[in-house]
Amino acid sequence: MIILDNYRVKLMEIAEQLKELSSAMRIPQVKEKLAEFEQITADPNFWNDMEKSQKILVEQKRQKDILDAYNAVVAAHSDAETLVELAMEECDEDTENEIVTMTEELEKTIEHLTMDTLLNGEYDKANAILTFHAGAGGTEAQDWALMLFRMYSRYGEQNGFKVKCIDMLDGDEAGIKSAVLMLEGKNAYGYMKSESGVHRLVRVSPFDASGRRQTSFASVEVMPEIEDDKSIEIREEDLEIECHRASGAGGQHVNKTDSAVRIKHIPTGIVTGCQTERSQKQNREMALKMLKSKLMEIKEREHLEKIEDIKGVQMDNGWGSQIRSYVFMPYTLVKDHRTNYEMGNVQAVMDGDLEGFINAYLKHLKANEG
Repeated sequence: MIILDNYRVKLMEIAEQLKELSSAMRIPQVKEKLAEFEQITADPNFWNDMEKSQKILVEQKRQKDILDAYNAVVAAHSDAETLVELAMEECDEDTENEIVTMTEELEKTIEHLTMDTLLNGEYDKANAILTFHAGAGGTEAQDWALMLFRMYSRYGEQNGFKVKCIDMLDGDEAGIKSAVLMLEGKNAYGYMKSESGVHRLVRVSPFDASGRRQTSFASVEVMPEIEDDKSIEIREEDLEIECHRASGAGGQHVNKTDSAVRIKHIPTGIVTGCQTERSQKQNREMALKMLKSKLMEIKEREHLEKIEDIKGVQMDNGWGSQIRSYVFMPYTLVKDHRTNYEMGNVQAVMDGDLEGFINAYLKHLKANEG
């Protein structure tokens, strides 16, 4: 009975959180907007302008998804309250266990929806493109870059994103020199933007026969997948295009044809590549799309008037520039140096448990706005 009393109090606290969530998600305004869309789409002339109609329908669905998500969590809260009352009458242990599970799920869902409200940037809802580069240090750094690649792949898979390897350049003995990973799904860039920067590893190197402790660095660049933007004009003469055979895991076409494509944008020195599409043409289109996304992301970040002002990304892949440290030895700790959020279970982090770090960063951004 004590457990049930505790959970009844907890559900009362969650009811207050739902009021705050309603405000954060702008639920009253969402309902008003949906009522407006209902009137607009009922107009007999609605389909006269097909392009405008499609945009309205997309926005209508987006607003409806917001309302549906909020209504679902309210309904789940109501079900949990009913179950508590039922359990208090019947003193059923199985029902008590169900209440514990439901409440934990409810808290997770509210936390996730609250985090979603912080993703209001122009590109936050876009897919995310992650580019990995091994720092100085040869095989050790290249192995670390591959470990990061796997970590974000697992995070994506665990959180419902479609995970796709776009490009990979193998290391000399182990690991990777560079790779590109795409996470496709709602708010992928909004969550992944927190991961952009240099990541530092401290461990006993498996490549050192003396068993000495090593420090290695690898960088992660994150950019949104931007749909074709008319403000980004890339001249053919500014491109240096190289075709080559793919390397790494890429399916049946790997190492059979020169279908992989790497594009260098001569004015900025920015390089993008793709090797996992079915043809050279498709790889070229994807590499070009990534180049446009990167140019736009840098332009927006630096508030530049013209693409020509971009000089390329300068990132010191070494000491003093890391955003996060992963310590395997002499103790286990992962610490984010921007938010001071830390976690002792380093293996769980490497298996994709990044939610705490990402949420802490989003809250940090919100607190520092303006």
